[in-house]
Amino acid sequence: MERTITLIAGPTASGKSALALDLAVRRGGHIVNADSMQVYDGLRILTARPDADEMAMAPHHLYGHVPPAVAYSTGAWVRDVLALLERLPADAPLIFVGGTGLYFRALTEGLSPMPDVPDAIRSDLRARLAAEGAPALHADLAMRDSEGAAALDPGDGQRIVRALEVLEASGRTLAAWQAQAAEPVLGADAVTERWRVMPDRASLYARIEARFDAMIAAGALDEVRRLRALGLASDLPAMKAIGVRELGAVLDGTMDEDAAIARAKTATRQYAKRQMTWFRNQLGEGWQTVDGMARIAPATP
Repeated sequence: MERTITLIAGPTASGKSALALDLAVRRGGHIVNADSMQVYDGLRILTARPDADEMAMAPHHLYGHVPPAVAYSTGAWVRDVLALLERLPADAPLIFVGGTGLYFRALTEGLSPMPDVPDAIRSDLRARLAAEGAPALHADLAMRDSEGAAALDPGDGQRIVRALEVLEASGRTLAAWQAQAAEPVLGADAVTERWRVMPDRASLYARIEARFDAMIAAGALDEVRRLRALGLASDLPAMKAIGVRELGAVLDGTMDEDAAIARAKTATRQYAKRQMTWFRNQLGEGWQTVDGMARIAPATP
């Protein structure tokens, strides 16, 4: 029996996780996280990870398995998916669900190989970023990789550091690595179904508002307090989750809670808009669109 593989992509708060859970329960499937923020431990509430009751209804994989001190990458996720595929029964239905477009691209189109970067190089560049600032590192990159630097905003410290660490670790530019042929994780022919969850914007924004209020009621402020107590660098991906900075300002006494909540809701709406644009234009062929509330019909045998 061939394995059924379903991809469900959509913006935050679109109802895609509920759709995946409904499908997994009906098919006896395994849900695999394809969201770059839901991988982090310590951020269950703010990243809207499935709760304990939901995870008990069907097997869930690659949720909350990464310490927030780690700068988890798409390449690391691909390696985790490949290891997971080795462990799961060959005929187990799989449902990949999330909002990270590059994860879905890696599944169906592949991810260019990248060099391993020694911790010493990564730590040194992050220290330089903190001490010198992004523009100084951008100037350094421009001297060594002018084309790569020209493609980056001088203030985008994370991407500048990534370009420099690849260059220092391998002696080759990031663009040179990205130009190499990539092997898809699944292959286009292996995917049975591709669903793009795209609610109307008014409904999505209303869900975002209600969900963030629910996050506050569930203890999001305490979650941020515990995360900040770890003393992590502010440029780590986990520290950039929507709500961390805003609620952190409440804890610092520099913003009142109502203003912080309003700002986080605005940031979430903006993020959802960017996701919808990406999914509308970048996913490729073969995707069917649902509004997030409909049930997906059984797969064709």
